[in-house]
Amino acid sequence: MKTSFFILFFIISCIGFAQNNHIVKTEDGRRVLLKADFTWEYIDTEIPAVSSAASSVSKAAESDTCKLEADFVEPKLNNKIQSQLKKGRATISDIKRKVAKDYDCTEADIILLSFSERKATGIYYFCAKGTKVSYKRNGHAIVKNGKFF
Repeated sequence: MKTSFFILFFIISCIGFAQNNHIVKTEDGRRVLLKADFTWEYIDTEIPAVSSAASSVSKAAESDTCKLEADFVEPKLNNKIQSQLKKGRATISDIKRKVAKDYDCTEADIILLSFSERKATGIYYFCAKGTKVSYKRNGHAIVKNGKFF
């Protein structure tokens, strides 16, 4: 009984692994089914229309310029967290120094726009030379947001 069950299970699992069809997306946004016998067919017959919301998001992403008001004031950070970060040289002044070094400007040119900060991690959004940039802090390591190293 056990052997027949295992043989049946083995045959069913082999059939499942033999089906290696793949779905891929073309440049125009249509999905295509690539079959194991080297044939293909469209899943989506019509080209999807680009929504106006998606195009406005892409335009907003392209314009990463800082447009600050004349009376803009940098937000205040938690003094308790900043005093704990002094030991590892990861305070806001250290982060601004790194941003200034990366963008070849002075610390006074770097403006903190917003932040999300905890003791272990933090994300900081700056305006550096008129460009919006974001940096993250993990412990005492400071890197540009989106980079691994």
